[in-house]
Amino acid sequence: MLISMKEMLAPTREHRFAIGAFNVADSCFIRAVVEEAEATNTPAIISIHPSELEFVTDEFFGYVRERTLKSPVPFTIHLDHGASVAQVLRAIQCGFTSVMIDGSLLPYEENVALTKEVVKLAHAVGVSVEGELGTIGDTGTSVEGGVSKVIYTEPAQAEDFVQRTGVDTLAVAIGTAHGIYPKNMKPALQMHILKDISQRVDIPLVLHGGSANPDAEIAEAVTLGVGKINISSDMKYAYFAKLREILARETWWDPNVIYPDAIDAAKAVIHYKMNLFGGLGKAGLYR
Repeated sequence: MLISMKEMLAPTREHRFAIGAFNVADSCFIRAVVEEAEATNTPAIISIHPSELEFVTDEFFGYVRERTLKSPVPFTIHLDHGASVAQVLRAIQCGFTSVMIDGSLLPYEENVALTKEVVKLAHAVGVSVEGELGTIGDTGTSVEGGVSKVIYTEPAQAEDFVQRTGVDTLAVAIGTAHGIYPKNMKPALQMHILKDISQRVDIPLVLHGGSANPDAEIAEAVTLGVGKINISSDMKYAYFAKLREILARETWWDPNVIYPDAIDAAKAVIHYKMNLFGGLGKAGLYR
């Protein structure tokens, strides 16, 4: 079952859970997300960054759409951190059911104008839109980037942004960063900001940089209106750690014997996050 992000996140506030948006980079990660979601009857978001889309190519998403359309579990295919109208249109043409337009580094009025333009284009064809206000930090360990100093989302501005743009979801900056935190870098999430924003807007909020944050803070964020949490580095770290272990020990060269254990390692992280977010087994809400 392939649905829009608006449909996917519709029950999250009422039932107090969030859905993981797992960044995929090839067919192995698609398998990890889809198979774990199906095994646990859990809704999931397949997310891809423009640089990853460039790597796998447009044609790859013919396979992804076919696989998810036939599944009894609900999925959303989402463009993560689209930076331009051209990138958004490419994703829509590939069959994505949700897109993000990230104008967070632009002056506020330019961010509003760009996001509003994308909303008009995407909504015309039934595609959901995620906007971003404020900036996500950068640990230096992710291709998704970020900034060295987080600019926190201003709650009053978030309310204005949602009203003027018509976005379906909003990514907010409360202190998270993309990637795995180095030992000398500790996240300090500003829950009071999240709570204020949640009281002002009625759409689901999005937490980027969900990897490597304390479980207690993530669980609390879900109770404060976060309906979508992005996971990339935690899943990929487990996958590639297992690959390195196998390749250091074996001389195999056949993918069918090298990759299965790495896929299972990614699945273990995906399962853990689904459970942490409270979404495990929630696919029945969509039928």
